[in-house]
Amino acid sequence: MTRLKALRKERGFTQIKMQMLTGIDQSDYSKIESGRRHYTFEQCRRIAQALGTSMDYLAGLTDEKAPYPRTEEY
Repeated sequence: MTRLKALRKERGFTQIKMQMLTGIDQSDYSKIESGRRHYTFEQCRRIAQALGTSMDYLAGLTDEKAPYPRTEEY
């Protein structure tokens, strides 16, 4: 989870700020960040949105930090 921590620090966010942005309890977020707990799909989505990145970047599937363009849902 080093990408997660590095990106959070790059954005200037604390774990408490991430709790406010994502609704994930700070202690749970700390465990996710340190790799002692896995996040759910929904938690990953909320974290990616809060950090302005993609879920693929958080998972290590791409080195591109920028999020994908959002599409309109009809």
